[in-house]
Amino acid sequence: MQIQSYLSIIFAVIIVGFLILDLGYFNRKAHKISGTSAFFQTLFWITLSLSFARVIFIFMNKIMALEFLSAYVTELTLSVDNLFVFLLIFNFFKLEEKYHHRVLFWGILGVIVFRAIFILSGAYLVEKFHFILIIFGAILLYTGFQLLFEKKEKHINFNENKIFKLAKKFLPLSPSEHEGKFFIKKNGKTYATLLFMILLIVEGTDIVFAVDSIPAAFAITQNPFILFTSNIFAVMGLRSLFFLIESVIHKFHHLQRGLSFVLIFIGAKILVGVVGIYVSSITSFVVIMTILAMSLILSVLFPKKI
Repeated sequence: MQIQSYLSIIFAVIIVGFLILDLGYFNRKAHKISGTSAFFQTLFWITLSLSFARVIFIFMNKIMALEFLSAYVTELTLSVDNLFVFLLIFNFFKLEEKYHHRVLFWGILGVIVFRAIFILSGAYLVEKFHFILIIFGAILLYTGFQLLFEKKEKHINFNENKIFKLAKKFLPLSPSEHEGKFFIKKNGKTYATLLFMILLIVEGTDIVFAVDSIPAAFAITQNPFILFTSNIFAVMGLRSLFFLIESVIHKFHHLQRGLSFVLIFIGAKILVGVVGIYVSSITSFVVIMTILAMSLILSVLFPKKI
């Protein structure tokens, strides 16, 4: 437990430190993130995450390291669907590319807070009412099969988004240009800008996606430390991944099917555990990685017909 406390401090220093550097130094001014910069940022966060897994392996044990990697990979790949929706949101509102990072940065801060709440609440409920894992399993199976047969909606009117409509009822909205600000003052009155409304929709989208990803993580491990660190490392790398693959994300058309099989597998793993059939962490990791690798390979070998 002492080792876990030390690693928690190291993790907190890493995340807080890079958030401060990100907004306070590297991205003080709004600008478009280049593909090269996005590549190196993505590589950095993947390397850092793998290094943290290595530290867990050395100072804790192999099983927890595998659970971290499985939860990390699952969260990162499930987040690809988030990226697709983020791209739809930005395109719908015609948000300039130089402001994409600003929205995603503050969106990530919200994600960290909400994930902490979801994970701590989930861990408490699972400890007190273990049968909740069965509910998680059922949710994952349902979502997996729904995703398997679902077609992505290409034309979405985000003006009809419930969060957007609710916010407009309670917040005075400025029709003028936001100039990279979430709030502006006019005649002594504070107005929310369109940029802030976009941020609210992005946050709301992540909460919806967390309904899938958090139960999936709990199916892999119930350790709050592994759950939170793997989740946050994944979402920290999400912004750079967005800028890296936004132009080619539509080419990975088999990834949705791959994600559906991952959710079905994880959901089934929970339910068979109820009857005493145990699926090891090594097996889970291999199966998840194989499914995702195959979905990417098939997307390349059999490109989508235009």
